[in-house]
Amino acid sequence: MGPENNGYPESQSSLRRQPCQPDGERANVLEGESMDQDVESPVAIHQPKLPKQARDDLPRHISRDRTKRKIQRYVRKDGKCNVHHGNVRETYRYLTDIFTTLVDLKWRFNLLIFVMVYTVTWLFFGMIWWLIAYIRGDMDHIEDPSWTPCVTNLNGFVSAFLFSIETETTIGYGYRVITDKCPEGIILLLIQSVLGSIVNAFMVGCMFVKISQPKKRAETLVFSTHAVISMRDGKLCLMFRVGDLRNSHIVEASIRAKLIKSKQTSEGEFIPLNQTDINVGYYTGDDRLFLVSPLIISHEINQQSPFWEISKAQLPKEELEIVVILEGMVEATGMTCQARSSYITSEILWGYRFTPVLTLEDGFYEVDYNSFHETYETSTPSLSAKELAELASRAELPLSWSVSSKLNQHAELETEEEGKNPEEQTERNGDVTNLENESKV
Repeated sequence: MGPENNGYPESQSSLRRQPCQPDGERANVLEGESMDQDVESPVAIHQPKLPKQARDDLPRHISRDRTKRKIQRYVRKDGKCNVHHGNVRETYRYLTDIFTTLVDLKWRFNLLIFVMVYTVTWLFFGMIWWLIAYIRGDMDHIEDPSWTPCVTNLNGFVSAFLFSIETETTIGYGYRVITDKCPEGIILLLIQSVLGSIVNAFMVGCMFVKISQPKKRAETLVFSTHAVISMRDGKLCLMFRVGDLRNSHIVEASIRAKLIKSKQTSEGEFIPLNQTDINVGYYTGDDRLFLVSPLIISHEINQQSPFWEISKAQLPKEELEIVVILEGMVEATGMTCQARSSYITSEILWGYRFTPVLTLEDGFYEVDYNSFHETYETSTPSLSAKELAELASRAELPLSWSVSSKLNQHAELETEEEGKNPEEQTERNGDVTNLENESKV
């Protein structure tokens, strides 16, 4: 710090200088300000006011560099899709498929609708039965044995409600019975019987489908908590493990995998959550599983793989998600079942393998599911599959290196010959011509 700054940094003193004053006056002003500064509190340099967007963006860039951003899952570990549909204006489409809408509802709402439908139906027809009895005057001739009512022993709304329940559920206790002197009652009995059968079929069917949903079967299909990358048969592979906890098998089981990663096209179009297929044996048939014991699903990282250029150091920096989908038919019911899971970059272990879980016992094979998610470290190169392929191609071509080296040596010799004296070159050329003439003779 120079003496003219008087303890202030150079940047602060330059801000305080007034260019319209001479150097002497400027020094006096600075000295006076420094004396005042010794008494007062330190000078606070006010930053210029920034727009709200700039203020909001500033800490974001800083935090983005300092802290690692959290990857939002597209599919959760339990298989549920982390997507919410908003601003759906055509809500009438849900009513056109009311059966699927009821099946997709949560259990508490489904049970509430189940009870409400039956209760409202019974109350509605009970009210009509009470109105018929009231209009006919059956209420006024309850104790008259010569009067033939529409429904015997119907003396109020409660008894009409009970008769409605007996009619719709076909209980028939025998105490309240419709008579043949009431044609309007016969018509109402037919209508309630038909509508009651429709309501029973609809609601019982809805409950049966919801109870026997294949989603519950998917609860016993498990995926490993981590995916691993290691060498298998001399090739870099991405692997994960699947298993079935039940003794009843999944028929025609198949496995698929998708890479969820945002991308930008060459035209500048941004595609969020772009889906790319990951080959897990589609061309070889390895994606068709006989899922009796846990299986390790392998994806070979080759030139067609989206992980071709990803190395161990680059993997944590990638914002990607691998969604795996296991499909098949439930052996007991024949319904199609689908189980899903996903792996983000923090759940992909480079240089690991899965611990074996299958052992041979006395006459049978035993699966130890305590070791299903366990892995162990193995020797794996940290280079990408592309770099490994380039190293392998160089190691397989020693002949080309020797040919190129010989060509370089030949070129060096030619340059040395050109650098010799012209007399020696002519003498040598003359000797060559003499030799050629002698050979011709």
